[in-house]
Amino acid sequence: MLIILTIISLVIFYYIEQGKRGKDLYIRRIAGLTAVEDAVGRATEMGRPVLYIPGIMDMDDIQTIASMVILGRVAMKTAEYGSPLLVPTCRSVVMSVAQEIVKESYLQVGRPDAYQRESINYITDDQFGYAAGVDGIMVRQKPAAIFMLGTFYAESLILAETGRSVGAIQIAGTAMPSQIPFFIAACDYTLIGEELFAASAYLSKEPKLLGSLRGQDAAKLFFMVVIVIGVLTATLGEAWAPAAKVAEFLKTITSVE
Repeated sequence: MLIILTIISLVIFYYIEQGKRGKDLYIRRIAGLTAVEDAVGRATEMGRPVLYIPGIMDMDDIQTIASMVILGRVAMKTAEYGSPLLVPTCRSVVMSVAQEIVKESYLQVGRPDAYQRESINYITDDQFGYAAGVDGIMVRQKPAAIFMLGTFYAESLILAETGRSVGAIQIAGTAMPSQIPFFIAACDYTLIGEELFAASAYLSKEPKLLGSLRGQDAAKLFFMVVIVIGVLTATLGEAWAPAAKVAEFLKTITSVE
């Protein structure tokens, strides 16, 4: 297993270096990503704000980190189009990080004057208190576009249904398997599982993120091939000795013991 992990690590490092050298690392387009610009454009046309919900976990959660990367790109679009951006947070540290990310995004597109620090605020650490507060913002502000990207639990359907009731276009994404069905049912676009991390890599164009993503895909492909070969050789091994030896070899190199 150590040999396989070493090979996978080398593949990831290889793709990272390729990205740093400017090589185009292809990542399949995801429907939710293509809709980002359309959603912000719709909000601009309607004269209504964009609401970004980064989940309920702190900055030590990988999904929150991925959400912050996407927030930076969404903020660039709202700055370009002149749409108000609202970011209610469930954690004070997330609020501080979000404020800096949005500020930097507005600076990059040459619109520092449009940045409003007070539009990125902290509500509460309480799960359902936060959901109630965000629902209140939706009902009062009636955003035309709502992004829900990050870690969500039981509050996911509460938020998604309220967003749908105000007529907003909704783009959601989470790696929580139990909440994905609710987002699919109530939102226009849903980033499912690892698509959330792929989205942050694609939008940021960061070589490390793109390279690690391509490396992980290569590792998954490798293990899929090993599983298929292993099943076939284990099946044929009952009647054919060479196949049994191959199956035993694959078992040895993939064993974690």
